[in-house]
Amino acid sequence: MTAHVIGIDIGTTGTKTVLFAPAGGIVAQAARSSALHSPRPGFAEADPAQWLENVFESIREVISVSGVDPADISAVATTGMVPAVLPVGADGGPVRPAILQNDTRATVEVDEIRDATAYLDLVRLTGSEVTQQSVAPTLLWLSRNEPDSWARVTHVQGSYDWILCQLGADAHIEQNWAIESGLFALDGTPVTAVAAAADLDPQLLPPVAAPGTIVGSVNDRTMAATGLRRSTRLVVGGADHVLSAFTAGVDRPGDWLVKLGGAGDILVASDAPITDARLYLDAHPRPGTWLPNGCMATSGSLIRWFQTLVGGADLLLLDEEAEDRAPADLLCLPYFLGEKSPLHDPNLRGSFAGLHLGHTRADMYRSVLESIAFGFRHHVDIFRVIGVPLTTGRITNGGSRSTLWKQIHADVLGAPLFPIIDHPGASLGAALAAALAIGAIDSWDDAGAYTRFGDPVLPDPQRGAIYDDAYQAWRELGTALTPVSHRLTERNRE
Repeated sequence: MTAHVIGIDIGTTGTKTVLFAPAGGIVAQAARSSALHSPRPGFAEADPAQWLENVFESIREVISVSGVDPADISAVATTGMVPAVLPVGADGGPVRPAILQNDTRATVEVDEIRDATAYLDLVRLTGSEVTQQSVAPTLLWLSRNEPDSWARVTHVQGSYDWILCQLGADAHIEQNWAIESGLFALDGTPVTAVAAAADLDPQLLPPVAAPGTIVGSVNDRTMAATGLRRSTRLVVGGADHVLSAFTAGVDRPGDWLVKLGGAGDILVASDAPITDARLYLDAHPRPGTWLPNGCMATSGSLIRWFQTLVGGADLLLLDEEAEDRAPADLLCLPYFLGEKSPLHDPNLRGSFAGLHLGHTRADMYRSVLESIAFGFRHHVDIFRVIGVPLTTGRITNGGSRSTLWKQIHADVLGAPLFPIIDHPGASLGAALAAALAIGAIDSWDDAGAYTRFGDPVLPDPQRGAIYDDAYQAWRELGTALTPVSHRLTERNRE
């Protein structure tokens, strides 16, 4: 009998599941799409029932495709976006749709809680400022605007922790969800002043659990829906961007990763906690290692929006059309859901600048790709200013399959970027957490055995010079349009 484990990633635009054998690597994988709902400007929501159905379907698929006996699957772990907010009722089900991490509805509440806690150094204490990503403002908004739903809430979780509980785990919140929520200090203790500012009962927050912790076993419902056995252990995975960095080999100080998911993440390994008001901070799965990082509100989600806008054209076709267009002939500001780091401004809005009647969708598409790369460069500038070294760069997740987009990032960032070959992203990290929990691997250091790097994507100096100039213009454009964005946002809110 060969021990197998399952890792599940609850992403912004889809669910990915891998069946993994520590002795041989990934045995099978399956994916399902998820819908992103925006019922009002700045809202970003998802249906948890769709997540759960995706999980059940994808588990059945990897078992069927692989032919592995479910009795040989020893553990399941989950990962996902952070910090998505899922208010849960007494029956364990959601009382409303999940509010995703790039939602910007709680702008008033962000300001209120920031003012109420101004006497605290929250950046040093929790790793970040009170921003649109913080959970306390979102919960305060819910209590004010949806009192009937709020009255039924018994606890609050993130996406992947809730899924694990639906499979049979005890209620918990994962370590980095807790840190990025702003409700807990870096050492895992609750920050009571933040909860008090949001009039939040601390009992609504389950215990914090570290990646690799066993929190239960499969329940009857999951057995019936998937074929998994009751003996299958349920294990805490972790935040998707953290596990993606971990499985991409971001281990030594200075290792860094550009993650092209639904949102855009950039992470750097550090041997000490590094805090800055413009950034976030997460704990690496390996104790004693930290990941100062940035997260932009849009990345792949902006590309999907543009794809829909132009009639659903195939992304490979859009890449081909954009390949021969002039670099930075247009400028796009990617703030279609406001912006998280490094600007922390939910009232920003997206725009295109420089259009004329000779431009085509190819020019606009290329400018969308470039806008995300410019956003990552903004973060790189900050890392360098605060003294965070950047040595070996990696690029991964769904967007890294685009040869054009990888090249644009290398050119804009002025650095070689190593793609990860056949990298399933955070789902592999979750599988490794499950394997570690049951003793199928010895330590977090074993992850390197399952990572393969492709040839580096090298920057082109000629295009790099064009992008250097365009990046400065992009920054100036963002500054110039900020007051216009704020006026439009306020008018829409009214």
